[in-house]
Amino acid sequence: MTGVVAAQRRAEQRRATTATTGVLLAVVAMFLLTLSYGEFRVSLVDVVKSLSGSGLPAVDYIVHTIRLPRALTALLVGLAFGLSGAIFQRLVRNPLASPDVIGVSAGASTAAVTAIIVFGAGGVFVSVAALTGALLTATAIYLLSWRSGVGGYRLVLVGIGIGAGLSSITSFLMTRADVRVAQEALFWLTGSVNGRTWGHVQPLAAELLFLVPAAMILGRALNGLQLGDDLARGLGWRVETTRLALLVTGVLLAGAATAAAGPVAFVAFVAGPIAARLVGGGRPALPASALVGALVVLVADFIGAHLLGATQFPAGVLTALVGAPYLLWLLASANRGGKA
Repeated sequence: MTGVVAAQRRAEQRRATTATTGVLLAVVAMFLLTLSYGEFRVSLVDVVKSLSGSGLPAVDYIVHTIRLPRALTALLVGLAFGLSGAIFQRLVRNPLASPDVIGVSAGASTAAVTAIIVFGAGGVFVSVAALTGALLTATAIYLLSWRSGVGGYRLVLVGIGIGAGLSSITSFLMTRADVRVAQEALFWLTGSVNGRTWGHVQPLAAELLFLVPAAMILGRALNGLQLGDDLARGLGWRVETTRLALLVTGVLLAGAATAAAGPVAFVAFVAGPIAARLVGGGRPALPASALVGALVVLVADFIGAHLLGATQFPAGVLTALVGAPYLLWLLASANRGGKA
């Protein structure tokens, strides 16, 4: 019996490794294609030479100055959203518990729009406001959901309610703003990596340098926490402390991504379930979720920029077109199964 269990675990581990490696290769391929394709085509060989420091000056300008900051922003934003969504969903044991559904992204958006419209802020100040808004909103959701612990559906319902209220505030501010300022805020709200520079990449990369390892280390507790609080305590986990640390990490990841590119819709929502299906075995699949998130944003940005005619569409428009039907399908299947 022990041999059968061990063989099954090895098979699950092989599948997880294979799936994660496959998604990683797809991310690398999409990243290189993003650097290669555009108004001025650059061959993949020249892209690789430029990235390795042996490219021609003209190619280096196109790759390093024009395309690389945008591609890196898309990659890092997708990583952060995918990892954040997987943490929330696994921790709360509810597929609806992603930061863009339970109101964390709405808090970041309201704070950013307030900074743009009310205070006339721009650049880094908008990013700081978005991150602060995400943290304050998550704190309010956590405190209002607390009843001798945080229950999954209670957290989701409280988050959806707070998110709806914050979205109303955002809409009110938009209707009261000057047309030009409202247009700037609306562009931010759609979620886009267009026009991103090294000034957007560097702070995001610095934040993820700490947040991603923290998420991976804390993520080891997810298997125990999914068994229930009593069993998790029996296994030696400090349940509420670990849960709070994971929630803070997830919020910071979502806030950093939103600050860099706006609320790119539904990436955090779909990345975790896609990764879980690829990996199988009921694992948290945090690395695969992060990579799926990166792939989703890279693909959405590439399609919106190059494959839909002369008009460029923000990545958030494309991700919303995919995520919204998935949300409706998830709600409909939960209702049919008596889980709604």
